[in-house]
Amino acid sequence: MRALALALVLLLALPGTAYAQGGHDPRDLRDLARKNGIRIGSAVDVAALRAEPDYRAALNREFDHVTAENAMKWESVEPERGVHTWDDADAVVRNARRHGQKVRGHTLVWHNQLPAWLTAGVEDGSIGAAELREILREHVTAQVRRYRGQIRAWDVVNEAFEDDGTMRQSIWLKHLGPGYIADAFRWAHRADPHARLYLNDYNLEWSVPKIEATLALVKELKAQRVPIHGMGFQGHLGIQYGYPGDWANVMGRFAELGLEIAITELDVRMELPVTAEKLATQAEYYTRALTDCLSVRACEEVTVWGFTDRHSWVPEWFDGEGAPCLMDESLAGKPAYDALLALGKVSGR
Repeated sequence: MRALALALVLLLALPGTAYAQGGHDPRDLRDLARKNGIRIGSAVDVAALRAEPDYRAALNREFDHVTAENAMKWESVEPERGVHTWDDADAVVRNARRHGQKVRGHTLVWHNQLPAWLTAGVEDGSIGAAELREILREHVTAQVRRYRGQIRAWDVVNEAFEDDGTMRQSIWLKHLGPGYIADAFRWAHRADPHARLYLNDYNLEWSVPKIEATLALVKELKAQRVPIHGMGFQGHLGIQYGYPGDWANVMGRFAELGLEIAITELDVRMELPVTAEKLATQAEYYTRALTDCLSVRACEEVTVWGFTDRHSWVPEWFDGEGAPCLMDESLAGKPAYDALLALGKVSGR
């Protein structure tokens, strides 16, 4: 099945992509990343990192960049006000340092996975706007300062816009106004002047209203001399929806504003059951995403949101869908994994 699916993938057109001849095929994703001058990373399930030697070995063999899937989110690091639990986040950073991996911090400001003490306090009025702003400043500063010099890039603000281009009516916008975004970037920069600071969002691959609103925000932040360095495209794709064919051009528009580009949460889900045809389409999507990134000089990273179907968020969130990762539950490479290695060195990088 894998050979058939891979053959189908390699017959698919990838417009504008050229492949260098000569040299050996990449041994693994780290080797592929090195050949193309890019970082290829994965989100890390910290429980699996600790408890599953085969998971840990595959993670450290294949990837030169990692993101804590949940361990750095606010509810994880400060479940009680003023009481920080850094063990899980520390474990991800420590493992990365041992294995020569760079780290993306995820995420400092988001509307989701907030600690209950914070949301309850805002809801019942015991935390007012002035105190909320100070709480946010303390959170951003404490977390970035703790990992100063150990995080290559931070997703500073995550999912600030709705798909229709309006700003998300989050706890932050409702109580602090749109200035919370610039504040968060400035606080993060003061805490670690060397970290690269990103906006991050989903459906930015093809939602025109969201694209235009985000571009306008970036221009505004730049005009205010806010230290924003990168744009993260989450890249949660589904084969039933088609591939975002203009993605490379959208990346290029953000790059023209002087931003680094990263695909930060790539996965490609499908409606179950799995078939050879679906796996071939999945492989096409993964290869197109990587080649789109490689076609934009400013694109520096492609991170998958988990590398094995053994540990994926998709089945819990999308009923009847799954199998979104490069490896199956037994950590065997799927056609998408083989197709990425088959790309080899893409010329022009």
